[in-house]
Amino acid sequence: MSGPASSWSEPQAANARRLFWGLFAVVFAIKLLVAARLPLFVDEAFYWLEGQHLAPAYSDLPGLTAWLARLGVTLGGDTALGLRLPFLLIAALVPWLAMRITAREYGEVYGWQAGCFALLLPLSGTLGLLALPDAAMALATLLCVDAGARLLRKVTAGGALELALGLTIGALSHYRFIAVIGVGLVVLLLLADGRKLLRDARVWTAIAIGAAAWTPLVAWNFDNSDAGLRFQLVDRHPWAFHVDGLWFIAIQALLVTPLLFVALASASWRGNRSGSSTSRYFALLGGLVVLGFFGLGFFADTERVSFHWPLPGYLALLPLLPAVLAAWPRWLRGATWGLAGLGLVAMLGYYVAVSIPDLRARTAAEKWYPSNFAGWDELEQAVRLARAQMPDGTRIVAGNFKLGAELGFALGNPHIEVLDHPLNHKHGRAPQLRLWGLQSSGRAGWGDAPVLLVVGATDVPYKSLLQRYHDLCGMVGPLPPPRVVNVDHGHQRFLLFKLEGGADASVGATCTTPAMAWIDTPVSAATVGSSFEVAGWAFRNGVGLDRVEVTLDGVPVAQAQYGLENPGVARYWQLANDPNQPRVGFRASVDATSVTPGRHWLGLRLHGSDGSVEVWPEQPVEIR
Repeated sequence: MSGPASSWSEPQAANARRLFWGLFAVVFAIKLLVAARLPLFVDEAFYWLEGQHLAPAYSDLPGLTAWLARLGVTLGGDTALGLRLPFLLIAALVPWLAMRITAREYGEVYGWQAGCFALLLPLSGTLGLLALPDAAMALATLLCVDAGARLLRKVTAGGALELALGLTIGALSHYRFIAVIGVGLVVLLLLADGRKLLRDARVWTAIAIGAAAWTPLVAWNFDNSDAGLRFQLVDRHPWAFHVDGLWFIAIQALLVTPLLFVALASASWRGNRSGSSTSRYFALLGGLVVLGFFGLGFFADTERVSFHWPLPGYLALLPLLPAVLAAWPRWLRGATWGLAGLGLVAMLGYYVAVSIPDLRARTAAEKWYPSNFAGWDELEQAVRLARAQMPDGTRIVAGNFKLGAELGFALGNPHIEVLDHPLNHKHGRAPQLRLWGLQSSGRAGWGDAPVLLVVGATDVPYKSLLQRYHDLCGMVGPLPPPRVVNVDHGHQRFLLFKLEGGADASVGATCTTPAMAWIDTPVSAATVGSSFEVAGWAFRNGVGLDRVEVTLDGVPVAQAQYGLENPGVARYWQLANDPNQPRVGFRASVDATSVTPGRHWLGLRLHGSDGSVEVWPEQPVEIR
């Protein structure tokens, strides 16, 4: 698959060069603008928190991501853009390096084209928008790919040094880089020229340097009962066959864009049949990485995002891509370029939409609602206001690591304590919180000090919410009426509890919780007439509810008849101890004749017997 370098004219090379640099400038400028406006993702906030507690390694990752996060806010200020800037700059090296590798092996025009596709490939084109380890992993992958291609031609000190650099960056980036190392070693063993270079001491010196870079992570696991390894390799994966792995092909074809996905697959197939060791090296490395993650998908974690895992494989295949496209009809080449561009625009557009509160709110009832980006500004304001109304010395305690990290970044406080929570364990952050001394033991460790407890009501499935409230009672005592912060119609929902301390708040007292409710009729997104019935149930453990109001777009429109028999609620919610049980049903008639037809938001106001008022999350209805 050698490139027809001799047939290219200088105008062709100049056009390809201008296209690359034009795309590069436009994409980088857009990413800068989006990165400055996009709310902080929860993982980014935790990497910021790790950066404020500098260490060689952490429970979830090696140290590089945290070090870069610390560098970003140190140089760029405590802003989202400052945090993300080092990652944006590293990501900017990826298309340039893809271009350099391809140009050296297959000619200048193919080099510029490969660089363009590194920009257009949605998974690599959006690298750096978030302060995540993937940008450094992508750079490390291409450094190793480049070094391997150079060493296959001739073993030199420069090639070995580049390999050592790539292996070191990868080792400091993520556990997942082990896949790139393992596949790379297998590929070299499969190639005659690869086996030859593995007999050179300089190559093994580079490998030894790369292996040494894993020392901090190995040491952390040795000191902490292998908690990080167990999470990454055991706890988070079912290791049982499931058919969900079949979704890999459809998801990857969509994310890579269909024609580009086919072209990369063809590049792997054709490259492996080539007589060139370098082409076979690219093809085997890229193809085996992608196929490996495809096979892993039938046994591994399906609950967390993993669609970006195969990116190193696609990057390794990029040098082979231009030659494949050159053999396609012109119309098909154009369609491939166009679809790739549309894919990048769609992915960037998603991040733009997430950063616009009004657009994000319109998706509140959808399954793909971006809750991990939503509500942090509103929560910060509410916490600052509540904290100002409490006595001096009040400590802020977060209900889980997400809240602790996001509030820590917003308030400039990396020492916010966090209660034990299933999410802390699910995401492998509990061991690190314990090491920092930030895992709070609850009321037993607070004494009589006042506490502002910040809880995410939407951070557990609704079926588990009442149990979570009772778990909180076990840690902090009865829960007073909360200040509710509803974001995006309540689909991101926070509860602020002012715990003043004292004997009446002792752990073990009768558990009082926030209200629970459900609208049975109409269902979410239902179409209703200008007059319609609303029915459901609502209760509040320990205190009970006095009345229920129905709202439309936040405005009360009906007083519900509350106290209807509904014994099924107590049967389902076995922890329910509302004194009104089983009379917790409600029904109301809503007159919406004065409302403009279209989508509106139906909600509830729940009035407790103690005088508290909680605004319940809203659901959409279409009024015709």
